[in-house]
Amino acid sequence: MPEAARRRLPSCTTAPVDNPAADGHSAAMPNIVAITDPVDPRIDAYRDIRERDLVGRDGLFVAEGRVVLAMLIASATFRPQSLLIAAHRLDALADLLAPLPDDVPVFAADQSVMDGIAGFPLHRGILAIGRRIATPDAEALLGGIAGDGDVLLLSGIGNHDNMGGLFRNAAAFGARAILLDADCCDPLYRKAIRVSVGAALLVPFAKLARSEDPLALLDRHGFAPIALSPSGAMTLADYRPQRRNAMLLGSEGPGLDSALIARTTSVRIAMAPGFDSLNVATTSGIVLHHLATRRG
Repeated sequence: MPEAARRRLPSCTTAPVDNPAADGHSAAMPNIVAITDPVDPRIDAYRDIRERDLVGRDGLFVAEGRVVLAMLIASATFRPQSLLIAAHRLDALADLLAPLPDDVPVFAADQSVMDGIAGFPLHRGILAIGRRIATPDAEALLGGIAGDGDVLLLSGIGNHDNMGGLFRNAAAFGARAILLDADCCDPLYRKAIRVSVGAALLVPFAKLARSEDPLALLDRHGFAPIALSPSGAMTLADYRPQRRNAMLLGSEGPGLDSALIARTTSVRIAMAPGFDSLNVATTSGIVLHHLATRRG
């Protein structure tokens, strides 16, 4: 463990860093807590996260990596509960960690101890437990969107890699919100957040009730629905976006429900003869780019 980091590790959970300037840092360090035993009960939430990912999490989720941690700390929608940092990374993270409230502990451990806690080699050396503190329903979420813009409506997306990719593309092309039906997986699973490069903490989202009519909801808020399907009635190149658009995407394989497609403008992406299938996250990127660049 580097000497500069070792000097920051108090012997109890409540001891803050009294004089961060003495360590050569301009930023104040938060409440650093030394962890030397992988079975320390104070870090139970981090144990074997690859296998269980906080199943039955009581609203908690795992964030991993510097970029995601920065988004979590800066967010008004999510709040870090605690951090687990490899001790050798404390110096480099001093400015990032400085805004943390005093009641958010930063557990620091040698790399081998951290790997033992997580259950696999954690090369990035940065984990956090977060909590969603603002949970708008779909009606309130769309009601808060002013002016032009696009939203996504996802149906039955059960793959966390695809979910992360969808959020990443939504952030890249400025989508205003994402609506998830009752059969979608949780975008706050560790893998989904990681694949999204933190966009799952950036793009507002809400879950729809199973009984809710998503198209009626979109109509109330002035969003024109377009359903992506290999058998779409028109090509994407021919679709002229409205000022407010809602892109509907279904799971790979089954796709969107035919009854839902029948109530929308159905669109297909032109592809080489004999092939009509794209990964759903790839599809979202193509369509979002079209909507963002061709609107009005």
